[in-house]
Amino acid sequence: MLENRKIILGITGSIAAYKAVYLARTLIKRGAEVQVVITPSGKEFITPVTLSSLTQKPVISEFFTANTGEWHSHVDLGLWADAMLVAPATASTIAKMANGIADNMLVTTYLSARSPVFVAPAMDFDMYRHPTTRRNLDLLRSYGNHIIEPAEGALASGLEGKGRMEEPEKIADILDRFFDESGSFAGKRVMVTAGPTYEKIDPVRFIGNYSSGKMGYAIAAAFAARGADVTLVSGPVTLSAPAGVKRVDVESAREMYNVATACFPDTDIAVMCAAVADFAPAQTAVSKIKRGTDGMTLQLVPNPDIAAALGKMKKPGQILAGFALESDNEEANARHKLEKKNLDFIVLNSLADKGACFGGDNNKVTVISRSGDIKACPMKSKSEVAEDIVTYISEMFLK
Repeated sequence: MLENRKIILGITGSIAAYKAVYLARTLIKRGAEVQVVITPSGKEFITPVTLSSLTQKPVISEFFTANTGEWHSHVDLGLWADAMLVAPATASTIAKMANGIADNMLVTTYLSARSPVFVAPAMDFDMYRHPTTRRNLDLLRSYGNHIIEPAEGALASGLEGKGRMEEPEKIADILDRFFDESGSFAGKRVMVTAGPTYEKIDPVRFIGNYSSGKMGYAIAAAFAARGADVTLVSGPVTLSAPAGVKRVDVESAREMYNVATACFPDTDIAVMCAAVADFAPAQTAVSKIKRGTDGMTLQLVPNPDIAAALGKMKKPGQILAGFALESDNEEANARHKLEKKNLDFIVLNSLADKGACFGGDNNKVTVISRSGDIKACPMKSKSEVAEDIVTYISEMFLK
């Protein structure tokens, strides 16, 4: 699928820049036309002569060519490309891209690009896990960029951990798959629920859970990237809506129920990823409840079951998927929920896997189909899990 594709390969100042040589060669061998844009610090790690020999194109680094004064138009480059790939992407370049600091040719080209953008981070483990880097990557995802998660292993610092730029063949495979699947959900209307719900006790307190919404937002982004018309029904989270996604904000389970049941009749695919509170206070105090000397009893009543309601409404041809979070008898409980709520498949989360599920950037899931087939997936980033789920829907229900 890379045949005749025009790709901008952005290279930054990382020790992993040597991999860009193999990456450029791999893309070209698969039929792509590659134009390299390199930062000034990137040239300290790999020479433009090597890259131009591979691509048969002059390497662009500055706005003007030395000696000749030739102007390189970042606008023209942004219009030319079918995709932009920044690999390796340092923490510095990621921060500049996320915050629009256009102080070099690469970032200026990124800001001008109308094509999909892929970012392959490369940095030390502590830099990668730093809250600033995590925030910047989340920002890039929210803008619609595709983050190619780094691998774990030995790093240039001598430490071990996550931060190694993904291998060139795997990066090329990701681009190949993107172009193969791009537009596969064109014309499909998708609804995704995400995040927690808050059930008010009084004006300042609520019942809730630890859901960050990252999984649901990643699923919405994955659908939108493949051409779907996506509505994201979101509980209270700190995330930005993915590019091209219509977001509807709700707070309580009742509000999410009302929006979801109103949207579902005109929906082709619904993925119920929200961590909806099962119970709500029977009464909400009008003013803040003051501390007393005695204990307080809170009476709870069941919230409406959104997935079950949609399961009853489901018409032939509609696809309804749910998530299950279980702490014991995981598979049996998930299967029971699958049947009870008339789902087409269910995604089982487990609390047993450290670093997965609530709040984190990774997840480990098992997909259980209505027919009983099971697909267990290894621990992956939530964006990769989202791609797997969307691919599963495409392969099982659309082909």
